[in-house]
Amino acid sequence: MSTSTYSTNVWSGLSRDAQTALLARPAMADNAKLSATVKAIIDDVATHGDKALFELNAKFDRVELSQLALSADAKATALARISDKMKAAIELAFNNITQFHQAQYPNDVKVETAPGVVCELKHAPLASVGLYIPGGSAPLPSTVLMLGATAKVAGCSRKVLCSPPNAEASLSDEIIYAAELCGIDEIYLVGGAQAIAAMALGTESIAKVDKIFGPGNSFVTEAKQQVSQMAGGAAIDMPAGPSEVLVIADANANPAFVASDLLSQAEHGPDSQTILVSDSQALIDATQAEVTKQLAQLSRGEIAAQAMGHSRFVLTEDLAQAAQVSNLYAPEHLIVQTDNARDLLAQLSNAGSIFVGAWSPESAGDYASGTNHVLPTYGYARNYSSLGLADFMRRYTVQELSQAGLQAIGPAIMDLANAEGLDAHRQAVALRLGVA
Repeated sequence: MSTSTYSTNVWSGLSRDAQTALLARPAMADNAKLSATVKAIIDDVATHGDKALFELNAKFDRVELSQLALSADAKATALARISDKMKAAIELAFNNITQFHQAQYPNDVKVETAPGVVCELKHAPLASVGLYIPGGSAPLPSTVLMLGATAKVAGCSRKVLCSPPNAEASLSDEIIYAAELCGIDEIYLVGGAQAIAAMALGTESIAKVDKIFGPGNSFVTEAKQQVSQMAGGAAIDMPAGPSEVLVIADANANPAFVASDLLSQAEHGPDSQTILVSDSQALIDATQAEVTKQLAQLSRGEIAAQAMGHSRFVLTEDLAQAAQVSNLYAPEHLIVQTDNARDLLAQLSNAGSIFVGAWSPESAGDYASGTNHVLPTYGYARNYSSLGLADFMRRYTVQELSQAGLQAIGPAIMDLANAEGLDAHRQAVALRLGVA
């Protein structure tokens, strides 16, 4: 038996209600209080514009700014200071992300549905996008690449980046260099719900955008939801919650690998969730021991330990049952460390991104494999997709009818309009066809 402080839950021994409770996410913040706080911030930005942003920067980030835009001097200093080694790492990731998303470019469609009736589906990039990049304890240049490179491939003409200012009233060198690669020339030093409000509604310095992308804390997430429901607000990429991973592993999995995958997610924040599902108690025991061992070596060990406090270790009868557990949970990240791991893919239906085999750590997708790391969380993987090129584009249709084409389908149009009692619809066709 394991001497770990973690317990194991035997899936087949739980009632349905107990199974549901086991897979519940950590409770979100007080939603009523959070909603009211965020609404007040949005209203403040809507009313006072830049003035509110300066005041909120001072209040939340403890930085006094003279301008919201990143200065040319700060940008030049960062680009000159960043090491060649870091540049190479960022460029490798940028190239892989670009390559994968270029392959997603959609084809337009043109179909003659009836003689003389031509219908088309066309695609165009969004004109103006807002990219939110979290700051705080872990600035994320990788998110700049995930959003910025994809927007660049899509052809978005205006890309706006907002991120909380650091103590030097700037951003990390890595974020600035990644933004440069992605062709982002509007960078503003503002974070939190106020940044979302500024991009959605516009201020004196920040013109409004059409759609907002990017992860963030509960305030950012709530702000995105609120502005997406406002008349004249902005669309958003997807709902989001705390980060999460589920690992399916069998008896032959490497427990050190499994533990490192759990911890790489746990270190994101104390509200992250990690789940191991296995048909081997021995593997679970060994992984729990590895978690304890590796935790002691992490610089963010205290944060990871808090997240591991609501981890789940689930013992299943077999891998088929493990796949069922995963589908019920619908994880943001799903890692499969089993013999012949690809064979399990056909049984896995709900996941934001799947990492197949022992040599596919979640870290690869977070940084440089090429897939996008902006993924649906909190169970939204059941009905939302991972971020892709299509999210930065819009579809629209075109139709063109010849006189013969309208004559061919016109009688059916008039009959349908009659059935719905829409006389003007019928008349628009009848006048053209010269019928009563």
